[in-house]
Amino acid sequence: MYEIIVVGGGHAGCEAAYASAKKGHKTLLITSNIKNIADMPCNPHIGGSAKGIVVREIDALGGIMGKIADKTHLQIKMLNSAKGPAVQSLRAQGDKVAYPKEMLKALKSLKKLKIKEAMVEDLIVKENKVMGVVLEDGTKIESKIVILTTGTYLKADILVGNTRTRQGPHGEKASNFLSDKLKEYGFEIKRLKTGTPQRIDKKTIDFSKTKIEPGDNKYLTFSFDLEPQYKIENQIPCHLTYTTKETHKIILDNLNKSSMYGALDDIEGIGPRYCPSIEDKVVRFKDKERHQLFIEPESKYYDDMYLQGFSTSMPPDVQEKMVHSLPGFEKAKIIKYGYAIEYDAIYPTQLKASLETKILENLFTAGQINGTSGYEEAACQGLIAGINASLKLEKKNPLVLKRNEAYIGVLIDDLITKGIRDPYRLLTSRAEFRLLLRSDNADLRIRKYGYEVGLIDETQMQKLRKKEEKIEEIKTYAKDNKIKITKENKKIFEDNGIDLPTSTMSIEQLLKRPEINIEFLEKIIEIPFEKEVKEQLEIHLKYEGYINKAYKEAEKLLKLEKKQIPKDIDYNKIKNLASEARQKLNEVKPETIAQAIRISGVNPTDISILSVYLKKEYSKDE
Repeated sequence: MYEIIVVGGGHAGCEAAYASAKKGHKTLLITSNIKNIADMPCNPHIGGSAKGIVVREIDALGGIMGKIADKTHLQIKMLNSAKGPAVQSLRAQGDKVAYPKEMLKALKSLKKLKIKEAMVEDLIVKENKVMGVVLEDGTKIESKIVILTTGTYLKADILVGNTRTRQGPHGEKASNFLSDKLKEYGFEIKRLKTGTPQRIDKKTIDFSKTKIEPGDNKYLTFSFDLEPQYKIENQIPCHLTYTTKETHKIILDNLNKSSMYGALDDIEGIGPRYCPSIEDKVVRFKDKERHQLFIEPESKYYDDMYLQGFSTSMPPDVQEKMVHSLPGFEKAKIIKYGYAIEYDAIYPTQLKASLETKILENLFTAGQINGTSGYEEAACQGLIAGINASLKLEKKNPLVLKRNEAYIGVLIDDLITKGIRDPYRLLTSRAEFRLLLRSDNADLRIRKYGYEVGLIDETQMQKLRKKEEKIEEIKTYAKDNKIKITKENKKIFEDNGIDLPTSTMSIEQLLKRPEINIEFLEKIIEIPFEKEVKEQLEIHLKYEGYINKAYKEAEKLLKLEKKQIPKDIDYNKIKNLASEARQKLNEVKPETIAQAIRISGVNPTDISILSVYLKKEYSKDE
């Protein structure tokens, strides 16, 4: 008898199991192969646009992904560093061997966690409540809560050319029965697809024909708790190359041999819109003469290079021609061919904001089973599911992050409110409050929640409180300290091509000028604060107007979030609602007016009708 069973050992499963066990609940992690815990079947990078901010949020809440990435990456950089802070995001090239090894070590250190190799085929269900799992051999294991984090393994099919093989990544055995059982319990199941490119022998690539992409020359970490675990000069570079006209001709001439374009006539899965196959790119963007491809190392322990951007389901003979048409790859040896993978997922509007399902009580789901793509999207869902499963056992309210508080909140709200058409990927454009949801302030935003749920300890919280105090101190310091126009200071301004102030100005006043930054001012005056505190000051002063505007918009949203919709509401009784709105409201069952507004197919007129109905029928009960 366990309190929580986590099914699946991918990034969602690791975070879920880590959170529940760390919170002191007897947890069982069931995986089909212990060697595949925290596996990276696609590119072993962690982070990226928006995703890197999610990893920081996971760390702020007390999750594990950021710390493991910091300990094992091959290189790290800040994306969009020349742009504003709202779009800056960390990206690290992980080590495919070291990352899973370090994650397994972290999981094994938890006294309340047990790991078991097995395949789950069914759930133990009584009166619409989940009470455990049934294994492939018929063994029943009871638990109070089950979290499904099955990744791409539900009825997984590997697609290459005209072949379809029932198996998961790396040729692993697929889960052939669980999704059918979920369908029997009333879940709507959706077929999705993703893919991966070739792995190339590093020794056979001519890197002189490619552009080098090094890591950043300053120290960076995902975690707010760890010091850098690497040396800048030891980072392993990535490289950049491009497709050619010959590449495009080969693809177009052989398009009917691709699984997605005619070689298989029974494709149901919809692929990721924002990470398309190379066939999709060439077909959809015919005006583009070339597409960029990144050549990235998989591990320091072997020589496989990952050809990012060249995902395909072409047969091997065509893939050989495609690869050899790339600059630097004329003599390249393919170690592993690219493939597409088709799998089952549940439609995510069947979830509550806590990630517990609406259909079966005590069943939580997280990761690609919910229709997302990406390690980071999976990990953050796993963390929230693990936290909320634990809180349910403790008879406490679930942790639900709002859209103005975290990208994690944006992701979950998008899933449960809007549903999906293709595998969901986080983008900065999805967050209306992205200037508030920055990489630099994830701890300031949500670490308090990690502390409240018991994943952040007193030492970590004291560190945050000290940082908050220092931020207030530096604001006062910037107001009180002025820079005089001396002969020496005048020369510094002139040497840096910056217009000289006409009078004495404070640090605060100077920093509001777009061409002046902290680094420049420190040539003139000492600013005795830590780097991250100075960073907060500069962002606050330069973007103060925009940030205040965003906070005002968020306040409007919060007012609507407070307008609860009763659980017993019958939308069929509301006259004049559009039929599509009625259907979508019945499907999603929004908890607030704010959530109802975000449902696609529900128009402002429908919201007005709903608001009037609520005022008329329910205000008398208040």
